[in-house]
Amino acid sequence: MSNITSKGLSPAEILERPAFRGQLLIDGVWCSAADGATMERRSPAHGKVVATYALAGVADAERAIGAARRAFDHGEWPRMKGAERARVLRRVADGILERKHEIALLETLENGKPLAQSLAEIEGAADLWQYAATLARNLHGDTYNTLGDNTLGVVLREPIGVVSVITPWNFPFLIVSQKLPFALAAGCTAVVKPAEVTSATTVMLGEILVACGMPAGVVNILVGRGGVIGDTLVSHADVDMLSFTGSTAVGKGAVAKSASTLKKVSMELGGKNPQIVFADADFDAAVDAAVYGICFNAGQCCNSGSRILVQSSIAERFVNAVAERCAQARLGDPLTDGVQVGAITTERQLETILAYIDGARLAGAKIVLGGSRIDRPGMFVEPTIVSGVTPDMAIAHEEVFGPVLAILTFDTLDDAVALANGTLYGLSAAIWSTDFNTCIGAARRIRAGTVWINTFLEGHAELPFGGYRESGIGRELGRMATEDYTETKTVHMHVGPRTDWYLPR
Repeated sequence: MSNITSKGLSPAEILERPAFRGQLLIDGVWCSAADGATMERRSPAHGKVVATYALAGVADAERAIGAARRAFDHGEWPRMKGAERARVLRRVADGILERKHEIALLETLENGKPLAQSLAEIEGAADLWQYAATLARNLHGDTYNTLGDNTLGVVLREPIGVVSVITPWNFPFLIVSQKLPFALAAGCTAVVKPAEVTSATTVMLGEILVACGMPAGVVNILVGRGGVIGDTLVSHADVDMLSFTGSTAVGKGAVAKSASTLKKVSMELGGKNPQIVFADADFDAAVDAAVYGICFNAGQCCNSGSRILVQSSIAERFVNAVAERCAQARLGDPLTDGVQVGAITTERQLETILAYIDGARLAGAKIVLGGSRIDRPGMFVEPTIVSGVTPDMAIAHEEVFGPVLAILTFDTLDDAVALANGTLYGLSAAIWSTDFNTCIGAARRIRAGTVWINTFLEGHAELPFGGYRESGIGRELGRMATEDYTETKTVHMHVGPRTDWYLPR
């Protein structure tokens, strides 16, 4: 653990350190809330206060939006060369890597995930800032010289303006890094609101941005409750775009509230993602992916592999193998080396997970493994495997957002595709088979934004991410990521003399 914390401290010694103290970043200045409000965050794994914050209210949100508006309308950032913006973004990436151990530690303390996982996420986030820097230099429009000798058409891409960035608690640093650097690469300004329970790493990102020379007002950071400042960030007339990641229910509400100003929205929402395992699959690899898909981040992941669709001929063997391997997953204090499954991030989410497990029992499903809260300090749930699940059960088609795996069976490829598409979601899926025709045929028929073949939960900055149906609107990442934060403008140019139009008398 010493190589992660950089100080070789034990978990007990880490928890004795002073709590992180965070303020609001508005117009380049760190400040308290206008009304003096504060909040504290307790570690979900330890119950100890690990951070205290200034807590933003509506007045603070309006002030931050005003600063972002001025920085966009009158400031230098939207007017910089792409190469100049790219240099700043690269400096931010380097700053993240310089502080990665400190950032990872705070993410673990606030979120409850294992420290090694947090560190990997911070390193991955730095790569997203590096990738966004390349896009800042490659954003371009189009020209048309085929419109006749007297006409030239130019299509410009211009930054859309002020963006409200609202991020969740499950991957607080990674998800803000899927949005903010791409908005900045396009020349936008932003107001960022992280989930109030996991705000420390975003506040630290603000420190890095300031140190790297980000002009005042370009990025403003508010620690605040969605029920207090969310409506302002979503509906304010001076906000040109909303980029939101969270639950489908909250996302729908945000879209409805944003409609009053017809602002652009980008939504990355929930999922009920199937892994389809055919009888000819690499059995051990599929078992490992099933366990990883539900244990990673304690299942608190929109891309979690929360459904296994397994061919009937191998179902019993597969369920037993998954249960055996899942039982070996190391759950415990996320500050301890080797732990693979940490705490549930909030009490509310813990209650939701347990309610879904109880509902599955009542519906007639079988709890093969786990199914209970662990009797220890902190908020921990046993990794849980549920078999005998039918498509009508809530656990088969609703997002649990916890370490709970629902297993359904199928006989044919058509059956598998129908089950995969049998929810309102369409974020991701995986197909496990050694038959090329099966893999490609299923991948083309499944309605999901990402389909993995013989792997699961891999991601790269170059590949777009987003979902079909109620899993969201738009895409993040990929070479067109910055385009989402732009408007197109047609410039229609006439060459040479122009004859006036008139009506003959």
